[in-house]
Amino acid sequence: QVQLVESGGGLVQAGDSLRISCTASRGTFKQMGWFRQAPGKERDFVAVLRWGDNGTWYSDSVKGRFTISRGNATNSVFLQMNSLKLEDTDGYYCAGKKGEVVRMTATAYDNWGQGNQGTVSS
Repeated sequence: QVQLVESGGGLVQAGDSLRISCTASRGTFKQMGWFRQAPGKERDFVAVLRWGDNGTWYSDSVKGRFTISRGNATNSVFLQMNSLKLEDTDGYYCAGKKGEVVRMTATAYDNWGQGNQGTVSS
């Protein structure tokens, strides 16, 4: 089974930037993206990148502040988070999908990273 390994995250102040990365091992996906989740809440879509056309999609809450990008190989994806706000504090999860159709719901993905905490303080 394909594994997703994340790195990055941490504690920053509001207005600062943070970069998280995700690498797939033992396989590749047609799409890789990021979701975030607070304790006791649903996992919400953040951004997704589709390899075939390098298309990117973002949630309205992060559009203009976050950028998803790919590594040179088809198994790494990064999330650059700028102008961070207190409400961006969450666990960030990398997700992979083998189909081409873009989906922005967590249930459409069946491959997940372990999650990385990003905390924004005032």
